Amino acid sequence: MEQNNQNKRYRPLSVSGLGGVAAGNGFHENPDTSITQALEEAWNNGVRYFDTSPWYGLGLSERRFGHFLRNKKREEFTLSTKVGRLLTPDKDFKLENGLWKGKLNFSYRYDYSAEGIRRSIEDSLQRLGLPYLDIVYIHDLSPDNEDMKENWTKYFDEAMKGAIPELTKMREEGIIQAWGFGVNTLEPALKAIEQADPDIFLSATQYSLIKHEEALNKLFPLCEERDISIVVGAPLNAGFLAGVERYDYLGTFPDGVIEKRNRLLDISIKHDVDLRTAALQFSAAPNVVSAVIPGAWNAEQVFENANSFKKSIPKAFWEELKHEKLIAENAPVPDNK
Repeated sequence: MEQNNQNKRYRPLSVSGLGGVAAGNGFHENPDTSITQALEEAWNNGVRYFDTSPWYGLGLSERRFGHFLRNKKREEFTLSTKVGRLLTPDKDFKLENGLWKGKLNFSYRYDYSAEGIRRSIEDSLQRLGLPYLDIVYIHDLSPDNEDMKENWTKYFDEAMKGAIPELTKMREEGIIQAWGFGVNTLEPALKAIEQADPDIFLSATQYSLIKHEEALNKLFPLCEERDISIVVGAPLNAGFLAGVERYDYLGTFPDGVIEKRNRLLDISIKHDVDLRTAALQFSAAPNVVSAVIPGAWNAEQVFENANSFKKSIPKAFWEELKHEKLIAENAPVPDNK
């Protein structure tokens, strides 16, 4: 699970990571005790990469992560957060049909300028109570962002003039180790490779047992050429591959995904393989992948996720998935150990 960072560019200290959506009360409210227990379980199982964002619960996820991590030796874990939204106190703010549940207490506005990026990082460090960040992702600058949609390229142009030069400068100064984009589509990452020098991408919902061919064939080869690594977000499609009746961050199920999960489950049962385990190991298999960060809101989920990286899966399982065209023929699979 540990990595030696012999690559030119920085990579997280462990392949097994923990995403911070649940700590921001994503999908439902989660008690402080549950999140703390989840973080403790992650640490005790060797997880050393923690990813959060100001957007997750509008500051709540960062506060919870920081409260736990402030007592750990800072050099022993990788911490990433995100930039692009600045928070403002607002006791009455609500997100209609939003992902974040419970009282928020903050509103937000977009800012991808150099000054906005510096301000965002300073605010995040204050909420975290920690002295520095390892990785900073430019967040949700993507056509699937409902606030932007087709105007996302205007925000990208703003980031090219402000955020990207500023993050590159901060990397050169040693203030951060790496920067990239944290997005749910491929277009911003591909555009960033063309126009800038990113180190790492948090690519969410794009590489899983359910959906992976476009990322595998379009994004991954370009990243390998530039020594850019991929952190896989939502490797379980927001719990879908672990049995949750939810797909990604949508309110609907795309055509065919339930049928595909059922076929995957049938083959998993045949080979006595846990589908969650298969999904997490599949997402971690490509050499370009530096970490996989499933979310969790309690200790049991964290234990199951972390334990999945330690299990052996028979070669015949992967062979049948390819024979049945459930995964791409050229998709890397875990070594048979």
